[in-house]
Amino acid sequence: MHTYRLNADVTVLNDQLEVPGIGFLPVNAFVLHAREPVVIDTGLGLPDRDFVQTLSAVMDPADVRWIWLTHPDRDHTGGLFKLLDAAPQARLITTFLGAGFMSTERPLPLDRLYLLNPGEKLDVGDRTLHAFRPPLFDNPATVGFYDDRSRTSFSSDCFGAPLATAELAAACDVGEVPATDLLGAQLLWATIDSPWVHNIDTARYLQTVRTMQAADADVILSTHLPPAIRTSSRLFDMLALAPGADPFVGPDQQSLQAMLASFEPVALGPR
Repeated sequence: MHTYRLNADVTVLNDQLEVPGIGFLPVNAFVLHAREPVVIDTGLGLPDRDFVQTLSAVMDPADVRWIWLTHPDRDHTGGLFKLLDAAPQARLITTFLGAGFMSTERPLPLDRLYLLNPGEKLDVGDRTLHAFRPPLFDNPATVGFYDDRSRTSFSSDCFGAPLATAELAAACDVGEVPATDLLGAQLLWATIDSPWVHNIDTARYLQTVRTMQAADADVILSTHLPPAIRTSSRLFDMLALAPGADPFVGPDQQSLQAMLASFEPVALGPR
C-alpha cells in the first residue's frame, strides 16, 4: 500500500489487485481529516497487508473517531477488527444489514456501532456527512456519503475500473487514464460488480444517477478508481450507458485449464 495526501481534507490509502485477464484493480481506503477524523473502509484482508500500520503513517490510529464501512465485503474490511482495537474511541458506521453480515465472521461490539441509513446525516465536528446509496453497488448494505465542507463524494464501488497497468491503478488523478480506455474499463466493471443493472427499470435507475449528480461534488472518490477531480460529468455519462453495456461473461473451466497449462512448471529441489 502507499498513501498520499489528496488535499487538505483527504488522504488516500491506495492498494491494488491484479485480476488475470482483466487488469489492475485499485483498492482504496481513505482518511477524512475532520475535527472528528473518519477512516473510510479498511483495505484488503490479505495476510501480507497491515492496514493499521499503513494508517499509522498518516495519523495516530488512537485519534480515529469514526470508521465508515461503505459495505462489508472483504476488500473493505481487511483491517477492521485490528483498527477497532487500535482506535478504542472510534465508532463503526454501518447499517443493520452490514452489522449482520460482519457478525457471521466475528462478533461486533454493539456499543460501538452507529447505524446510519441512506438519506441520514452525521455531524463529525466541523462538517456534516450526508449518507446515500450510490447508483451502482454490489452489496445491499452499501452506503456512501457526501462531505459538504470539502465537496467530496465517497461512492464506494461505484465508478470503479480495472486499469491497464499497476501505475495507473496507483495514479493520483483519474485524468491520467485515456478517456476511451477509462469508459470501457468502467463499463466492464459496472457489468461485473452490478450485473443487476441490465434488469432494472432504467428510468428509476437514472433518477438515482441524477440525484447523486445534483450534489455537484468537486471530487468523487471510489474504492476502485483513482480520484476524480472536477471530472464528474464523464463519470455520470458512463452510469447512463451501463444498463445497455454488454453483460460480463467470465472464463469457464476450459479457459481455466488453458491458463493453468500456460504456467511455468515449478522446479522441485532435492528432498
